Amino acid sequence: MRLSELSKQSGVTTATIKYYLREGLLPPGERVSATQAEYDESHLRRLRLVRALIQVGRLPVATAREVLAHVDDESLGRTIRLGAALWSLPHGPEPDEEAPETAVARHEVDRLLDRLGWAFVQDLGSLDPVHRALVASMATLIRLGYPCDIEYLVGQARLMEQVAVHDLDMMESYPAGAEQVEMAVASVVLYEPLLLALRRLAQEEESARRYGL
Repeated sequence: MRLSELSKQSGVTTATIKYYLREGLLPPGERVSATQAEYDESHLRRLRLVRALIQVGRLPVATAREVLAHVDDESLGRTIRLGAALWSLPHGPEPDEEAPETAVARHEVDRLLDRLGWAFVQDLGSLDPVHRALVASMATLIRLGYPCDIEYLVGQARLMEQVAVHDLDMMESYPAGAEQVEMAVASVVLYEPLLLALRRLAQEEESARRYGL
């Protein structure tokens, strides 16, 4: 398809597509003349992801470019490729290493991961920005005096394991390679808000079931 058709099918203006091409967010089309290029379904798919990252995830162009570079890096194994792409996404505040609660929180996170048997992420430790975000969240609970009971968190984490299984099952329903990693990245940006909304609705429903109106 030509640029105009790509614009029509994607709902993205030709000017924006040209901008994405210049910024390296969208791979170039196949040249058919000095001024014309052909695009295909992979460009439509990538445009959806770029829009998710920039319009929904509010990522700066430079960050989106970094995420997409990892998505396209075929030299990496699937786990590292996916992890590198996800690590490039925003993850919330970093732990305050000056705060006394941070050391306690890090110990509690280690205890939690040990209970769960999540050896891979435990070995990564502070190299993993998601691990650091978990430590920061735990430290906030401790600082504000809220409970962070390990048994409660283990139960929540087991539910997240089931979510992860569904996530990867859905990812594997797509052709191997960049398309799978694209789907995994999109699921973080687009599906996490949806899952949070479902959790809150489930709490409302369970409250009505238990206590009535």
